[in-house]
Amino acid sequence: MSAVATPDVSVDLAPRNPRELRLRNPIIAASGCFGYGEEYAGVIDIQRLGAFVSKGITPERRSGNPMPRIVESPAGMLNAIGLQNPGIHGFVKKYPALWELWTVPAIVNISAETVEDYAMMAAILDEQPGLAGIEINVSCPNIARGGYCFGWDPEMSAEVTRAVRDVTTLPLIVKLSPGAADIISVALAVEEAGADAISLINTIVGMAIDVRARKPLLANHTGGVSGPAIKPIAVRMVYQTAAAVRVPVIGMGGIMSLGDALEFFLAGASAVQIGTAIFVDPGLPIRLIDELSRWLDNEGFASLDQIVGIANEGFRLGERHVLTAWEAAGA
Repeated sequence: MSAVATPDVSVDLAPRNPRELRLRNPIIAASGCFGYGEEYAGVIDIQRLGAFVSKGITPERRSGNPMPRIVESPAGMLNAIGLQNPGIHGFVKKYPALWELWTVPAIVNISAETVEDYAMMAAILDEQPGLAGIEINVSCPNIARGGYCFGWDPEMSAEVTRAVRDVTTLPLIVKLSPGAADIISVALAVEEAGADAISLINTIVGMAIDVRARKPLLANHTGGVSGPAIKPIAVRMVYQTAAAVRVPVIGMGGIMSLGDALEFFLAGASAVQIGTAIFVDPGLPIRLIDELSRWLDNEGFASLDQIVGIANEGFRLGERHVLTAWEAAGA
């Protein structure tokens, strides 16, 4: 009697890149919620993850915003950490050598305020061991354009992607901002500029006010909204983006259970990132790996590929179907 085959949940997030970005499973710990991996190494078996993304690295060391910088919100939280990190030079002194000893792919998230700084950091990372890829955070102010967010503009997002692509052969993931007026235009622009994959969505800018003190709860006044509250928005944007681009899409935003993750896969995501849920339940990413395999087996699917995008007609037919903002609003 032959053994029953386990569903194939592996995924290549950079099929166009000779270096590839092959993951044993599609469950990734998101940037900003998993530190640099070592913080959770004693809590879960992080080597079982498909991959993890580091905290955002900037050109110079940053101490972050003043306290308070995290506030609970209905079905999620607001954070204004302020990209606290050791800077690119402090980062490379410690983490690449550590990650080289691990089997889990480590992806570095980078943030900057100029195109030149993005390229500078990518060039440094290209020379480091232990790195599986780079995730470019384009939800940053472009100081050369008066602080207008890179990720809101297709041309500026493409400029960053192109500059990074020119200095590294590492697989590139571009993390899109939900603040873009036309997320599809941005996605298509970064794809053409050399992105190997696209991840979305980043947090949504929000605010909370202390009624008794009559002032904002966050010292920074505004922060990024994450958690279940943003999941419907994230699923919609992943659905639209997956129908428009040819590169793999990584979905994130409010995933708290297998059902949540499945929504993203069915919408067209090839992998998912788990963020805010890790603060509540650090073991969730590992459980999702096992639950996904069991679900696929019980439903009669031999591989993850068989469910990716099947709720997205345009994705299934290979059409570049997109919803306009007007249609998306139900007008």
